[in-house]
Amino acid sequence: MADDDDLENEEVGGADDDAEGEEGASSDGASKSKKKKLIIIVAVLLLVVGGAAAAFFTGLLEPLIAMITGKESTSAVASGEAPEGVGLFHDLPEVLVNLNTAGRKSQFLKMKVSLEVASEQDKLIIDAVKDRVMDNFQVYLRELRIEDLQGSAGMYRLREELLRRVRAATAPAQVKDVLFKEMLVQ
Repeated sequence: MADDDDLENEEVGGADDDAEGEEGASSDGASKSKKKKLIIIVAVLLLVVGGAAAAFFTGLLEPLIAMITGKESTSAVASGEAPEGVGLFHDLPEVLVNLNTAGRKSQFLKMKVSLEVASEQDKLIIDAVKDRVMDNFQVYLRELRIEDLQGSAGMYRLREELLRRVRAATAPAQVKDVLFKEMLVQ
């Protein structure tokens, strides 16, 4: 009989343990469910805020902001400046120089460039100092070697150096970029 009493106590105790385990499991499930909901809400909130920031910085919200504030985006056109993304171009005369070959057969560089400027006033400034710009180009280009012009890295360095020299010669004018229209090495 003592064994029977022990069995009954174990069964009753076992039933109590199962009931406590079920309550603990339901509270764990509820906390896990709350954590999942919180993570989903935070992720959605980050996506919305990140998307809005990306749209603002890429300029996709600019028409909406202009409509809300009542400002028109044509103010740049009225002031003589090019609208965002649209450039004004100014062609420079063709340049023909012989490259630095160090005693080998002469090699020539023929190049035609165009400058992207911000406004019509900048074009007038460049016209006034065009001779200085061309002189800076001639001095720089005569010291180049054929190896300096090879590959995309050589073209990039040439563009950056010409842009730096143009900006120095046309200081108040805003030159955005140097564009190669024609380039021949012979």
